[in-house]
Amino acid sequence: MASSTKNITISVNGHTIAWEEGMTVRRVLEVMNYTFRMLVVKVEDRVIKKDEYDSYSIPAGADVKVIHMVAGG
Repeated sequence: MASSTKNITISVNGHTIAWEEGMTVRRVLEVMNYTFRMLVVKVEDRVIKKDEYDSYSIPAGADVKVIHMVAGG
């Protein structure tokens, strides 16, 4: 029997989305339509560096937090 990823999900800022085999941080940002330039991304409480967004694979069932950094004065 072939394994299926059809019903596997991840949580992104409390929203449940479908997980994809080989899903990267960049793909999560695309799916969630997050285009803000100043982001901090955490996967299972590990901060992911921006230069890892295209290579870091999100594990099935992961909890992902995307934080928008806002400067003010």
